[in-house]
Amino acid sequence: MEWTDEGTIIGLKAHGESAVILEVMTREHGRHLGLVRGGRSQKTQPLLQPGNSVSLTWRARLDEHLGEYRVELLTSHVARLMATPVALYGLATVSALLRLLPERDPHPGLYEGLSVLIAHLDEPSFAPALVIRFELAMLSELGFGLDLARCAVTGSPDDLSHVSPKSGKAVSRRAAEPYLDRLLALPAFLAEGQGARAPSPADLLAGFALTGHFLRRHLFESRGLPEPPERARLVEFAARILPESSTV
Repeated sequence: MEWTDEGTIIGLKAHGESAVILEVMTREHGRHLGLVRGGRSQKTQPLLQPGNSVSLTWRARLDEHLGEYRVELLTSHVARLMATPVALYGLATVSALLRLLPERDPHPGLYEGLSVLIAHLDEPSFAPALVIRFELAMLSELGFGLDLARCAVTGSPDDLSHVSPKSGKAVSRRAAEPYLDRLLALPAFLAEGQGARAPSPADLLAGFALTGHFLRRHLFESRGLPEPPERARLVEFAARILPESSTV
């Protein structure tokens, strides 16, 4: 068995004396693991870092085997990402989410979203909102997508302000008034048709609270997993770094 693909490294762990098991989100083969012999050598180790874009050739005798990777670096992002705390927290957060995907199950939309995210993770005015959008995409890919296009009560797409924590459907401001204590806030930058206004810190906190509720309900708690600690650090960081920003 053999295939060639491209992907983004999301993790690795030592194996034996000099090898590593590399975890990559690939374009056509989803989240896929493989052995890299000599992966801890001085020459190879700097290439095999989370966030880097690589070309992969995977070989195994049988499809169900772990297999081995031959890896070529396409683009190194590690130095840029390591220089910014928000990038490190964001990368760790999305990598933890991607590990919830079934291995070898293709998700080309998430792969493209990850590529966009990696390109902007070191930009504080963009990164937190992009992580929130990526979390929404994860929920949708796994069958738990939110319906933020129109009000669940009136059917109108106008003035959407809240989301039902049970159904995941949007609610307009007027319809939400009697139930505000039971609903989750829908920040304007996530509401359909709200344009490209940059989110405020309050918007970002509301966005993280919204996605966090459904991530815990559908992905973490059902698997007996805690929320990634890096996500909490990212939320704290986002609340501090964006007193003003431009466009998202």
